[in-house]
Amino acid sequence: MKRLLIVFLSGLSFSFGQNSIEDAINQYNSNSVAYINVEMLNRELQSKENLVLLDTRSKAEFDVSHLKNAVWVGYDEFNLNTVKHLSKTSEIIVYCSIGVRSEEVGEQLQQAGFLNVKNLYGGLFKWFNKGFKVYNLSGTATKKVHPYNKFWGMFLINAEKSYH
Repeated sequence: MKRLLIVFLSGLSFSFGQNSIEDAINQYNSNSVAYINVEMLNRELQSKENLVLLDTRSKAEFDVSHLKNAVWVGYDEFNLNTVKHLSKTSEIIVYCSIGVRSEEVGEQLQQAGFLNVKNLYGGLFKWFNKGFKVYNLSGTATKKVHPYNKFWGMFLINAEKSYH
């Protein structure tokens, strides 16, 4: 939560000095949770059945679109009770818009003893920008993505930005 507030408060200076997802990740993440890139995740999703995808964005963002079979756990709402049914050795991928909120949830999971937690590098935005599918609540592929806000939306390419 603290890091998200810093991101919001420093957004003005960030917008003048940096203009890529990579710049944002480098500025706001501490690399405390190992990354998985979108191409590797796509391969793993095709070959592994027991991969757990946790969406750490707001419910409104998740409702617009998310990765297939992802479970919404939220960021402000995140609670370790949500994942108490998972084995500590489960392969867990956390993601958000670009990877800032998910890193913090990943840290909480690691502190709780989960051994195989990875953060999706560039998050849902990089996933979508690379041409991989996202899905709405009915399970249908969609071009709509919730950009969190107009500032972060600049990192989305060819998406139908939906703020609902």
